[in-house]
Amino acid sequence: MKRYMIYLAADHAGFELKGQIEKFLRELGYEVIDMGAYEYDQADDYPDFVLSAAERVAKNPRENRAIILGGSGQGEAIAANKVKGVKAMLYYGGNLDIVKLSRQHNNTNVLSLGARFLSFDQAKEAIRVWLETEFEGGRHERRVHKIEEYEQNH
Repeated sequence: MKRYMIYLAADHAGFELKGQIEKFLRELGYEVIDMGAYEYDQADDYPDFVLSAAERVAKNPRENRAIILGGSGQGEAIAANKVKGVKAMLYYGGNLDIVKLSRQHNNTNVLSLGARFLSFDQAKEAIRVWLETEFEGGRHERRVHKIEEYEQNH
């Protein structure tokens, strides 16, 4: 299993779960950098933290990954996907096949978690699946390349 540098970011809604996830990732042997929030502040704004994590991933998308958290994870995924080179997927519970397919078919490099919809155990399982699943390439590589080409030209 490849060991990525993992950047974590969360607003107030994901703050507590982020701390649990950081400990879990370190126990698995990953190097983790916390991009904030560094303290609970109900008035904070997720773009302030998520965009920094996404930018780090974009600098070296082969070696870097990010896990971002918010209430639903939706706004966080939208923000992260504004950064060129980032392919964020959203998970807030349910069938883990969507997490696996996001890696196999789409080569996602950011996992956005809906903290208000997931227990810590559910989040751990999603993270484990996401980190352990490799990109299949093949026909999917052609499709992902088309997205990346569009992104570079627009």
